[in-house]
Amino acid sequence: MAQRKDMRRDDLIVPYSPPKNEKEDVDMQSTMASTLPMAAIFTRNKLIGWTSVLFAIQAWLSETPASKASSTTPAIMSFGMAMMGVGVAYLPLFLPPAAGGVGQATPAGAAAPQAA
Repeated sequence: MAQRKDMRRDDLIVPYSPPKNEKEDVDMQSTMASTLPMAAIFTRNKLIGWTSVLFAIQAWLSETPASKASSTTPAIMSFGMAMMGVGVAYLPLFLPPAAGGVGQATPAGAAAPQAA
């Protein structure tokens, strides 16, 4: 077999350089501080609500001027959302649901209304 000539030219080689990130990497702490309050509101879970408060306080205390400039929402807003999540979780204690509402059983002494 005849050897083939290498047609590649050394002067056309371009070294690889990784692309520069235009945006900073996603901060997982602020992501958790913003999504946990929503989970607490939807599920009315007190444990998730208090966990979101802890994450929000930690994000608020570790906020730097550089992170303030690059973030879309301030950490104080995450703290406010976390407190709202805890408030929604404890809402049935202060505003109990009405008896006999949709999907609720009637009290034992009261008879269910009958259709005529």
